[in-house]
Amino acid sequence: MTVVDTDRIEMADTSDERTLDMMFEWLEPTPEGFKVEIVEGNIYMSPQRDTHWEIILDIVEQLRTRYARKQLKSDVRIDFPGRLNGFASDVVALADGAEKDAKDHWRHQDIEFVAEVISKQTAANDYGSKMATYATAGVPVYVIVDPYTGKWHLHTLPKDDEYRAVLSFDFGNPIDLTATVVGLTLETGGFPRD
Repeated sequence: MTVVDTDRIEMADTSDERTLDMMFEWLEPTPEGFKVEIVEGNIYMSPQRDTHWEIILDIVEQLRTRYARKQLKSDVRIDFPGRLNGFASDVVALADGAEKDAKDHWRHQDIEFVAEVISKQTAANDYGSKMATYATAGVPVYVIVDPYTGKWHLHTLPKDDEYRAVLSFDFGNPIDLTATVVGLTLETGGFPRD
């Protein structure tokens, strides 16, 4: 069968643009032990490592002194502003009273804190596109934990697509969030390195 130009035009007119829901449906079921995110329309699938999980769990346990269990999420899809941004952030703390949207997803407007633990395959997203998206979404506190360098990076004061305040230190130095909406200090001495 030969496709003529009129057929191509008709096919183009009837095709729908991709949506996040459509893209996530294509990826189901996700292989066990993998995290899937869509960043600016690109699909990223990365394996979870022990080091990664230990840091996530450490952060969640420390946040439990301030947040109820139902306010803390890990690897749960949340849609963000911009074109096709469906993130499964490593750690999210939601405001008290946060509610899901009409699609049964947590709303980015209710996020008070996000932490991403660096994976080599997706580090550029965490330091680049995702950081800009979190700032655009108004996430007040964004922490990047990098087990390869043994450093953490605190980003606060979001404006437009960037954070106006950045502080970086080595593991072992606490992350002082007492002056932020989070209102506590995260200890980093137990964070493992890769």
